[in-house]
This record gives sequence, C-alpha cells and structure tokens, in this order.
Amino acid sequence: VVQRASTTKDLYCKMAFFHRVARVCAKSPSLKLMNIRCRYLSIETVGVIGCGSMGHGVAQLAAEAGYNVVVNDISEDRVNAGLEAISKSLSASAMKKVEKKGVTESQALAEKDEIIGRLTGSCNMGELTKASDLIIEAIAEQHDLKMTLFKTLGETSKPNAILATNTSSLSVNEMASASGVPHRVCGLHFFNPVQVMKLVEIVKADDTSPEVITAVTEFVQKTRKVEVHCGDTPGFIVNRLLVPFMAQALGMLARGEANAKDIDTGMMLGAGHPMGPITLSDYVGNDVNLAILKGWIEKYPEEPAFQVSQAITLLESMVEKGHLGRKTGQGFYKWEGNKVVK
Repeated sequence: VVQRASTTKDLYCKMAFFHRVARVCAKSPSLKLMNIRCRYLSIETVGVIGCGSMGHGVAQLAAEAGYNVVVNDISEDRVNAGLEAISKSLSASAMKKVEKKGVTESQALAEKDEIIGRLTGSCNMGELTKASDLIIEAIAEQHDLKMTLFKTLGETSKPNAILATNTSSLSVNEMASASGVPHRVCGLHFFNPVQVMKLVEIVKADDTSPEVITAVTEFVQKTRKVEVHCGDTPGFIVNRLLVPFMAQALGMLARGEANAKDIDTGMMLGAGHPMGPITLSDYVGNDVNLAILKGWIEKYPEEPAFQVSQAITLLESMVEKGHLGRKTGQGFYKWEGNKVVK
C-alpha cells in the first residue's frame, strides 16, 4: 500500500519507484506468468527480419541509436550481404564525419566498430524471437508471407514483445489478427533510404495498446527520426496520397497528354516537388507501384482514386519488359545507380 504524496519531492520519488517497478514487471518471467500487464514496455534489443535495403537500413538505424540488434533472413548469404551493406554505409558515414565535423579517423572508425558490435546476424528465427523486445518485419511486400510470419511471431515471441510491420501498403489489422496478439502489433513504416529519410509513420491498428504506441514512439525518437501517427488506412498517410498522384501522372503519360519529362518538370517547378511523379515511379520500382495499385483496386473497388486503368496497363507493359526503374537501370528513364542519365 502506498500513501498519498504529501510534497512535490515525495511525488517524484513515488513516480520513480513505480517506474522501476514497471521495468521489473516488463522483465520478470514470473510476473508475466501471472498475466500482469505492465504500462511500461522496455526496449533493449531490436530484431529485424529481412536484410534487404529496408531491413539493413532499419537495423543500422537501431544499432546507431544504441540498441542491441539481431538481424535475420532466410540464408547466411542474405544475412552477410545485409551486414556488409551496413558496414559500407557506416564507413561512408565515418569518412563524412572526418571531413565535415573535425573528428579524427581513428575516432570515427572506433565509433563504427562500436555500432557493428551491437549487431548480430542469424538465420535462426528462434534466436531473434528469444532476444527481441521489439521485432520489426521488413520482408517482401507479399500478403501471404506476412500473414504466415505474424502467426509465427505471435506464437514464438516474448510475452511483452512488440511486433511491428514495415509494410507500405498492406493492412496492419490483418497482420495483427494473424498474430493472435493484436494488442502487441503496430505499423512502423520507414522510408527508403532509411539512413537518409527523416519520416516514420506509426500506425495504430484497431486493437494496438496505448503502451505499444508509447514505446515505439520513444524508439523512433531515439533514432532521431520524426514520427507521424495514423490509423490503418490504405497506404497510411504518405502512400495514400502519393500512389494515386503517381497513377494520375502515369495515366496522363499513357493517354499521350504529356511526355514524362514535361510531367516531371511541371510538378517540380509548378508544385515544388523535389522529384517528378514519373521519376518517382522509377525510383520506387514500377513493379512495386503496380502491385500496390492492383492490390488496392481489388480490395477497395469503390475508391475512385485507385481506378486509373491506363496507369495499370502502362505499368504492366513496363514490368513485362523488365523496365522496373532504378533497380534494373531502365524504366521510363535510364538510370546509373541513383541518378537518371537519360
């Protein structure tokens, strides 16, 4: 029994006491077995599933913020490729610090080694689920794969572990339902490239607990990103507005109303966009945009913003040719690395 605080100092002492109690609750197996639900969810180890461009970017971000990180993929080759990409990114970052911030090379490389030391690669999902307080899924944007994964995570993760999806277009509510523990599931949508883009969309599903939202908000802030909050609407905030915008531009191109360069220039100089919509479709991936649009049309047939048939036909033609954009070197434009050359 705790008596009412009589002074401000006494109040702060009692608040600190309950904060410590909550941390103990979050870590104590015996209290978990008693089904005591804690208001404080402690995140010390982050698990990232998927070592592609998004996954290794999220893993690097978490390690740089001081978290222990376990990265997982289906093969050692994929895990090693992800870790190598992180190492190269950190090396480039270290050299920039030497050039621009007056840090010595030895200091910069020592900081890199410290970050690398917080990363562990594994092909064993059990190692990740056993260790992780927050698990971020960054696998391929395929509905069935994600449903299966969240069912597994719901059955094997720690009782208080937060399960987050980095999906850009699929339903967080459906993944939450598949997990069997919907109160522990949310969306954490990072943007590509993760190391550069400042925004993270935090998506609250219907049953996501307030404690989970509080914990992931603190996590995002610790990684020095800017968070925005929304419910589980198709595409959340950014893609809900951006994909129909790209579809309208592609429809104009397909109908011959303007060419790609003029559409892009118009939106860059007339609307202040840093990149035109046709270039953006290439940058994201024409196959990705096609999959998103088709999925939304099938699931939300009454939403007129998604019904741009000419855009679908044009994207299908580009995908059939293998013109996926930046990642294949050819889309609506020719690419070398991250730059349009024609």
